[in-house]
Amino acid sequence: MKTEIYKISGMACAACSSSVQRVVSKIEGVSSCEVNLITEKMTVSFDETKTGEEDFIRVVEKAGFGISRLESGDNNIKKQETKKENRLFGIVTALILSAALLYVSMGQMMFKNIPVAEIFNMNTNPYGFALTQILLCIPVMFIGKKFFTVGFSTLFKGHPNMDSLVAIGATASFIYSIVMTYSIPYNPHTVHSLYFESVAVVITLVMLGKHLEQRSKNKTADSIKKLMELTPDTSLVVMGNDIFEVPTKDVKTGMMLLVKPGAKIPLDGVVTQGSTSVDESMLTGESLPIEKNIGDAVTGGSLNLNGVIYIEVTKIGEDTTLSKIIKFVEDAQNKKAPISKVADKVAGVFVPIVIIIALISSLVWLIATKEISFALQIFTSVLVIACPCALGLATPTAIMVGTGLGASKGILIKNGEALEAIHKIKVAVFDKTGTVTKGTPTLTDILGNDEELILKVAASAEAVSDHPISKAITHYAKQKNIELVPVKNSENISGKGIKCTINDKVILVGNRALLEENGISSKDFLDEESRLSSEGKSVMLVCENKEILGIIAVADELKETSVNAFAKLKKSGIKTVLLSGDNKACAEHIGKILGSDLIFSQVLPTEKASIIEQLKAEYGPVMMIGDGINDAPALSCADIGCAIGSGSDIAIESADIVLMKNDPLDVSKAINLSRFTIKNIKENLFWAFCYNTICIPIAAGVLYAFGGPLLNPMLAGLAMSLSSVCVVGNALRLGRKGKKL
Repeated sequence: MKTEIYKISGMACAACSSSVQRVVSKIEGVSSCEVNLITEKMTVSFDETKTGEEDFIRVVEKAGFGISRLESGDNNIKKQETKKENRLFGIVTALILSAALLYVSMGQMMFKNIPVAEIFNMNTNPYGFALTQILLCIPVMFIGKKFFTVGFSTLFKGHPNMDSLVAIGATASFIYSIVMTYSIPYNPHTVHSLYFESVAVVITLVMLGKHLEQRSKNKTADSIKKLMELTPDTSLVVMGNDIFEVPTKDVKTGMMLLVKPGAKIPLDGVVTQGSTSVDESMLTGESLPIEKNIGDAVTGGSLNLNGVIYIEVTKIGEDTTLSKIIKFVEDAQNKKAPISKVADKVAGVFVPIVIIIALISSLVWLIATKEISFALQIFTSVLVIACPCALGLATPTAIMVGTGLGASKGILIKNGEALEAIHKIKVAVFDKTGTVTKGTPTLTDILGNDEELILKVAASAEAVSDHPISKAITHYAKQKNIELVPVKNSENISGKGIKCTINDKVILVGNRALLEENGISSKDFLDEESRLSSEGKSVMLVCENKEILGIIAVADELKETSVNAFAKLKKSGIKTVLLSGDNKACAEHIGKILGSDLIFSQVLPTEKASIIEQLKAEYGPVMMIGDGINDAPALSCADIGCAIGSGSDIAIESADIVLMKNDPLDVSKAINLSRFTIKNIKENLFWAFCYNTICIPIAAGVLYAFGGPLLNPMLAGLAMSLSSVCVVGNALRLGRKGKKL
């Protein structure tokens, strides 16, 4: 199976996206097709031995829409700016012409003494009155010609959309008004049956509504735009003693870059010279600067704050962290949540049903002996007010804002399905090492009469080893400004410890087996050793000339936020589970500190997925949070896989969510984000359905039949436009929920 993304043009409402999705899905070999009205993108998965791009282009164009292949990294920001300027000029012109038209037509009817030129005075020159309206109306129709070209094209091809509704209503009103204009010399009373102002105002208001809607939609895409702007256009490449400024897109892996204070780091790399503080807030949501020294990895798009550094480029193009983040957010915004299928199904049949309702309503009023002009007003009002724009915008706008908010907080959500499913989880399963713990050993205990001597002897002995435990001891000694002494005859005894000579004294640093091998009893330290071991710590005895100086313990400590993360999840009614490969005593000790509901110890990597399946069967939807390669099967098996951002690429690829800050507390934030987003979608769908349910009968004249008011087509156009703007505005409210996550 192959997946490709295409740009779809000419879509005006949910009926359009539904039509494109329907015709492409029918092609043999297509397994799935999703069309996003907001991003105007189609994601299609297909068997390339059965179908391909030619088939997609053929059926989409036949349905009345444009289609083009979307290349990686493609964005049309400049084109969009030009289009926006042209559209705004057209709307302003249409507003001026429509205002003049309203003054000429409605002004004379509503205000008897309004000053008007004799050439278009309704009473003394009715023919001039009508011709003036035609001259003002036609330019507005030309500005809004897209409604007619696209609307009738999709109608004749069997896929009517919002443009079709506007086009049918406006054309019917215009033709009727032209016929009435010709009747004026024979029947001057027909001057009161002209609807040119309705045609112009409806087109103008719908255009204005679409413009306001587009502006709001553009705000929902700000997160991706901001991410794209993080990469600088040029980089300073170091070649020998020379420095060249070259386009960032031309930089290759292995090249050396100079990054000055205040400049953005162009690409992922490793610091080879210098030290600095780096602001990674736009990528991880972490507000505090991160210290970077020689050997540390830096991420493209982050900001170098105060030092000159040289970096060797390790990743370029789509392999960079920033590119992967952008792809994550784009994928999430392009793929629909299951809740949107309700709106899609309704939108697919909505427009044809509306046309039928409009025809039946107008025919009923004709049968009820009303004039053709009255029936036409009913027909146009129903068509215009029922445009399913709000319905189509309800879900994608909320998902775009929700995923954008998540990205700004360092929570990357892969797709709409995941965003919808997160809040349904009943169990959160945490891997231990690197997820709830820091992932690197730290010296935690020194027990003995002279702690400084114990640390000095142990660190000096361990300084020659690259073992993580040795590094933890020497790092702690460095922090305490302990001066190390030279060692002789150092011997690393696998699985036991180190034997060496310091100042002609035999030093042993290791476990009980190492001491017993050298004839030293450790029974006096047995209780302390057992206690520390039960807490999951690696215990080493430090001996000098067969005398035990004391004990050093090293452990992978819990992250500062881990306990709070478990507490928040439990408060939300979610069962917490700790999954560990450690022995039972160690796992239970850590699980007790965390307050975990269930603890699984001595779990092999191959057993993790089966435990997830067991929990799913017993409790319901499960989220797995992990960081290692061995977590990938469990992440894939869980209903929601959540990878820690510092984890392996395989774990990140297998996950539905990535927590860029490596903070387990972000799990509850992701769940809250899902809850807020789904609530927002439901509000939008309710508003859209409620709007159409209430307004269509009013437009059809139900209230008028019982002595109530009749809805004018101009008011119908205004109401339709405002409904779309309200839905998008409600989605944008979601962006203010950041502090409540």
